[in-house]
Amino acid sequence: MQRTLTIKLGVVIAREEIDHPWQDHVWRPVAVFLNAPEIDDWRELRRGDGFVQYHAATLPLTLHRKETPGYCENLDSDAPALYVILRETDIEEDSKWPVEVHLVTASAHEVEAYGEDGSEIIGPVAMPEQVFELISAFIDEHHNEEPFVKRKRSKYHIAEEHKFGHESIDELRRRNKPDDAPLAALTPKGARDKPRG
Repeated sequence: MQRTLTIKLGVVIAREEIDHPWQDHVWRPVAVFLNAPEIDDWRELRRGDGFVQYHAATLPLTLHRKETPGYCENLDSDAPALYVILRETDIEEDSKWPVEVHLVTASAHEVEAYGEDGSEIIGPVAMPEQVFELISAFIDEHHNEEPFVKRKRSKYHIAEEHKFGHESIDELRRRNKPDDAPLAALTPKGARDKPRG
């Protein structure tokens, strides 16, 4: 029984012009496809009014046996998707492209760990039918529903017999409140000696 399954996918990302005061375009993943060739550099696939699409990478989609709950959640949704994570690059040092494809995943749980620092772009793309069937077969082979285990309630705590020096702070505070002190202790010393009249 194979514990992982790897599917090679081509990832298509787009540069799209936008109407925004601080930036004129965005990068986003738009599709994945099977039987993608290995590439050394991006390949332009399509160009239109305000957009350009590129085959930016060929990456493995790796399915893990322990991730099946995340795959189930994804496939049970109204629109099953693959999640593509893009990372910003330093154009001057690392790459001539401003983003790179970091990961493709089918797990709704795994993708939650990304995007918190703002340097990553996460985009769902449509899941090809053949990929859907492969993931479904992988789930059928590896997924085990964890049985619901009812937690036992802890037994009621019975207070132990009081021992000297084990008073709680609340109890000590109650004992030392001025309201509870005898009247003689609250009366100034000189006032106790003077006769009334």
